[in-house]
Amino acid sequence: MISFIDAALRRGPRVLFEQASFTIHRGAKVGITGANGAGKSSLFALIQGDLHADLGQVDVPAQLMIAHVAQETPALERSAIDYVMDGDAELRRLEAQLAEAELHSDGLRQSEIHAQLDAIAGYAARSRAARLLRGLGFLPGQEETSVQQFSGGWRMRLNLAQALMCRSDLLLLDEPTNHLDLDAVIWLQEWLSTYSGTLLLISHDRDFLDDVANQILRIENGRVTLYTGNYTAFEKFRAESLAQQQALYERQQREVARMRSFIDRFGAKATKATQAQSRLKALAKMELIAAAHPDSPFQFAFPQPEKLPEPLLSLDETSVGYGGRQILNKVKMTLAPGDRIGLLGPNGAGKSTLVKLLAGSLAAQQGRRVSAQDLKIGYFAQHQLEQLSEDASALLHLQRLAPRAQERDLRGFLGSFGFCGDMALQEAGSMSGGEKARLVLALLVYQKPNLLLLDEPTNHLDLDARDALAVALQDYGGALLLVSHDRHLLRSVCDQFWLVADGKAEAYAGDLEDYRQWLARRRNSDAPGSAAQPQDAGLSRKDQRRQDAARREQLRPLQVQVDRAERQLEKLNGELAQLQEALGDPAIYEAENKQRLLQIMQQQKDLTGQRGAAEEAWLSAYEVLEAAQAALEAG
Repeated sequence: MISFIDAALRRGPRVLFEQASFTIHRGAKVGITGANGAGKSSLFALIQGDLHADLGQVDVPAQLMIAHVAQETPALERSAIDYVMDGDAELRRLEAQLAEAELHSDGLRQSEIHAQLDAIAGYAARSRAARLLRGLGFLPGQEETSVQQFSGGWRMRLNLAQALMCRSDLLLLDEPTNHLDLDAVIWLQEWLSTYSGTLLLISHDRDFLDDVANQILRIENGRVTLYTGNYTAFEKFRAESLAQQQALYERQQREVARMRSFIDRFGAKATKATQAQSRLKALAKMELIAAAHPDSPFQFAFPQPEKLPEPLLSLDETSVGYGGRQILNKVKMTLAPGDRIGLLGPNGAGKSTLVKLLAGSLAAQQGRRVSAQDLKIGYFAQHQLEQLSEDASALLHLQRLAPRAQERDLRGFLGSFGFCGDMALQEAGSMSGGEKARLVLALLVYQKPNLLLLDEPTNHLDLDARDALAVALQDYGGALLLVSHDRHLLRSVCDQFWLVADGKAEAYAGDLEDYRQWLARRRNSDAPGSAAQPQDAGLSRKDQRRQDAARREQLRPLQVQVDRAERQLEKLNGELAQLQEALGDPAIYEAENKQRLLQIMQQQKDLTGQRGAAEEAWLSAYEVLEAAQAALEAG
């Protein structure tokens, strides 16, 4: 377990936190929250030994295998799958030892190493790495692509896959969803729910925290507090605590006012002087309660658009793509004031392409894009953060948009986006990613658009900023089209969804849970050999159906074995999740529960071994099914 005992950490003259005392037990899944700059990443550095506490003690077991996501990825010629497999350090060590033993023809040593590789499921490591890559959105065939050919965002996904590949005891994830789209976020959430080690997760995604974490570590006002439960449970407890604190504050203020009134009235009278002095001393000793407040510096507001033509924008049988390649075919869409549309769809299906088409930054290949005369688009995309003038402040950026506006009014507007006082004069080049995102949003809002196109606007935004954005979008009078991996924002803001997939963009009747199930079915159907094959030339439709049925009948026994193995694996994962939840309860570590704790830990060990065997059984059954499918198709 990891223990902090009266720990304090400073950065220069600033105290990040002090008197931090808490214990994180094995198997816990802890979500770490707090405002940007509160010290979340520094807490990770303390655990990893990169920083040392200024006061107090931080105890981390020396034997822990710690995995974390590297922040930099060199431009390597190494293939993506080999780079991911490098995350399993023991695997690579054993492979190197095996090569050495083979070089010296040491048969005994080779057999020992083979046994060790078998014990850590080393022979299934490549397929495990491939599944990680696929889950994080890499396409079939990209496993052998060299690392240097991927963009920065995709290299961050490779770093994440490498961290997940490590058979770690402790996994540290700092904003892992920032570079992911919704389908990869859902996959990662499911993967983490079955992770058997201890997880520390920094995230500003409410739904992600709710579904993954069973404890919340809050860093706020220089204090670190550990709460039991997910983020929703924490918020409820915090709201109740703030209400109680505010009531105590108001009661104390009334008492202070009465004491001061007595001192002012009777301090100079000889008969009351002793009592007045007594009250004065009591007042000096009183530990004042601070007023409760939610600490959010953001109050975004979208001014009402000056004109709201109807429709604002429409696509008529419009096709779009890049060069000679078509991404979306014959899209029909009409956007009117009040529309709140969320775009769903797998990675690479064309969501951002559709947004660019609507924004006018990508021309249609076929069909028409028809815009109203008074259309005014506010378009947010990640590349716009890079287009800010590095040497210009937030105030100067806004003054360029409104050269005749009063500086006082512009400062007031920027203050609602968190740029108060001297922060309004800070150059964009020295801003964090979250500050740049807020500045781009502020510049969009100030122009009073009647159509908002937002492509992943919450990347780098903390929870307070995301909440403020959600509230502002709910009151916005124009039309909105949103692409986001933040399900809380999608659920809070959008009243209809469109699905972008397989070259089409169409209205989607389901909700986010239906979409999650759709993704799961699609992942299964996209597995090698399971996709529908084109009809054989020369066969009638009836003969084709008969041939397909015969193929399915031949494959049925193998499919039954795969399904049985999958059910066993799901059952074991469910039982392990229950044990992990039990280990997340601090009460289990009390002395009177020692026997129960030992029993749970033994069950966890046994089930983990069974799960490894079940994974191998599933993989073997799946490979047999895949080979049979390939043989039938070839025949």
